Amino acid sequence: MPAAARPSLPTGPRPAAPDLNRSAVARYLQLATLFRRRVEQGIWLPGTQIPTVDDLAAEYGVARATIRQALDQLAGEGLIERFRAKGTFVSTTPPQRLWCDVETDWNGLLRSREGAHIEILSDTPGQDPQSLPASEGLPAPLYRHLRRRHWRDNQPFLLADVWLDERLSPQITTEDLTTKTALRLVASIPGVRIAQARQTLTIGAADVEAAAQLHIPLNAPIAHVHRLAIDPDGTLLLIANGTYRGDMVRIDVKLR
Repeated sequence: MPAAARPSLPTGPRPAAPDLNRSAVARYLQLATLFRRRVEQGIWLPGTQIPTVDDLAAEYGVARATIRQALDQLAGEGLIERFRAKGTFVSTTPPQRLWCDVETDWNGLLRSREGAHIEILSDTPGQDPQSLPASEGLPAPLYRHLRRRHWRDNQPFLLADVWLDERLSPQITTEDLTTKTALRLVASIPGVRIAQARQTLTIGAADVEAAAQLHIPLNAPIAHVHRLAIDPDGTLLLIANGTYRGDMVRIDVKLR
């Protein structure tokens, strides 16, 4: 930090503080999310000093230790810097955020992400269709269950469970499993036709497993994506359930 004092954030009327007691999520995690959004939305600008721990504790009606826990989250993410006897400042060069587009058209869903690689966490053949999540279509005799984790720039951004009609397995290589999106695994097989495909997206919070696998805090925002593919005979060829990091996902929908 330069010798001259950095600018502080402008003062003025603030919106009413949220009621942190209305959620089961720990208060410090709720506050970390609020503070993170202030940085990401430019409310707390790079190079500016943020309010003191005492000011934030008074604003939100919580203990100073809770504010420190929340700020620890931001410091760990490289969003803020602390300087002894000077205060806490928004980083002048915040870390590059990885934007992962959740595609909304067929061609986009088949396209692999540049610079990404896929880690196979487990591969279990011979799964009874009754063990699958509830879905549409006529079940195949057996399914192959894959759990995969997608990485880019040394950061995991997607945890996915994939169930494939096991009769397709002989036509899928190990390279396919580590390079192709779930729908492309099926769509690229010669002679296989997809008559119906569907995608559903919901927003949620990371549980213990998702937080550990995606390297994010417990209860951090995530996006759940459910995809399926059905052949012309009505057979369910594929189910793919993905969990995306909420801080690294973007959904663009062309309206016209």
